[in-house]
Amino acid sequence: MQFNLSAVVGKVLAVVSVALGALALASCSSTGSHPPAPAEVPSLDRPYQIGPLDVLNITVWRNPELSATVTVRPDGRISMPLLNDVVASGKNPTELSREIETGLSKLIRDPSVTIVVGGFSGTFGQQIRIVGEAARPQAVPFRQNMTVLDVMIQVGGLTDYADGNAAVLVRGSEGGKQYSLRLKDLLKRGDITANSAVLPGDIIIVPQSWF
Repeated sequence: MQFNLSAVVGKVLAVVSVALGALALASCSSTGSHPPAPAEVPSLDRPYQIGPLDVLNITVWRNPELSATVTVRPDGRISMPLLNDVVASGKNPTELSREIETGLSKLIRDPSVTIVVGGFSGTFGQQIRIVGEAARPQAVPFRQNMTVLDVMIQVGGLTDYADGNAAVLVRGSEGGKQYSLRLKDLLKRGDITANSAVLPGDIIIVPQSWF
């Protein structure tokens, strides 16, 4: 039986090339190609902005019939007695209270409105998104002094197929700059030095392990 030696050699070289490529990718995923995420970030001091799906407890003093508990619609608006289609998303509770007072003042005398927010979701810019091999990928509302550990607890940790130490944090407030995260060290080994601060608009990407 005759065979083409050059063809066999070519196939062998192709297989070796693929194997080396996979090994290189695995190596990169283990060490990360981005700078580590900062352990601390500047503290944010700004009022909470109401977002879609937030639950608002609206109290109109001395007018219980006008008080209501409403959910902000996906279009960012709310409806309440005597007022329809009030834009709520993007405003803080005090701003929205004053706006509702202005609307009601045309109908009742000296309205006084208080808003308490429950069921926080926040605007998209205030959320942190976790995608990939998290146990429950989702968007979570940002809280003051929040860290990667807080976020991962909320999403239930990693799946069995996650390459936690190859995770990437994309910082929206820095134009999409990418940082490496060591989620496996943090969650599986308890290495608190792998913890990092998060900011509103961050995206955490958890890739799948190659093996």
